[in-house]
Amino acid sequence: MSVRSVLQVASKALHASKSTASYSSSFPAIRSFASLPESIKRSGQSTSIHNEYPGQNYAFNWTLNADGVTPLKKAAFRISKPLELKIAGLKPLTTTPLKVDASAAKKTMREAGSDALDFDSYDEISQRCKDLLSLSDKIFCPEGHMPGTHTSVRVITNSDSLAPKILAYLDRAPKRESCGCSITAYVLEDNEMDNFAAYAIEEVGESADEITSVAAVVCTGKNVKIEQVVAGLEMSLDGLKEDEAARKAENEVPKDE
Repeated sequence: MSVRSVLQVASKALHASKSTASYSSSFPAIRSFASLPESIKRSGQSTSIHNEYPGQNYAFNWTLNADGVTPLKKAAFRISKPLELKIAGLKPLTTTPLKVDASAAKKTMREAGSDALDFDSYDEISQRCKDLLSLSDKIFCPEGHMPGTHTSVRVITNSDSLAPKILAYLDRAPKRESCGCSITAYVLEDNEMDNFAAYAIEEVGESADEITSVAAVVCTGKNVKIEQVVAGLEMSLDGLKEDEAARKAENEVPKDE
């Protein structure tokens, strides 16, 4: 091989080496997010947890577990806005807010601990309702505020027809981390369950300053009506207000004359 040929080969090798080095040095810059706008960098961050998907959210499932319902079929949908209804496979109502006249249904809504219903009977049916909700193929959980208030509500139901109506009835509340609500309703549609509609109010809290009241509503039957659910919610709200007023009166210090 001539000297000229050797020099040509060496020149080509050197050129190829420089090209590779240039490409390698520029590659990290392509992967770097340092120079990107904040909005793009935020969208690139992954916050999902392994094995989570619509209907399977660990934080929300723990909240439901605290409410006494364990979604065994891994299909529990937290619903606070129409888009989340669609994600759950349901169709939002076109007319909102939904006005419900529950005056007639209130006549058959019983309070646990009253002459009409003892706590033992209420607890037995309530636990049966929670157990069957846990076994449901899908659990729908509309959340919001009682209309015209900031009292938080969660309804746990297996009814795909009631969930859109309940969401349309409730005032929309700001999305927050999963936690318990002031009123929790358990609504089960099941052909083997008798018609039952009742609510219970209890005080929770470890110290006098922390004591507050919460309510639970239980509605079961083959075809539960929205009026029954709203009757329980509205009567629970009235009970919570009465309890709060009573505690306030007890804590008031008489003024010296």
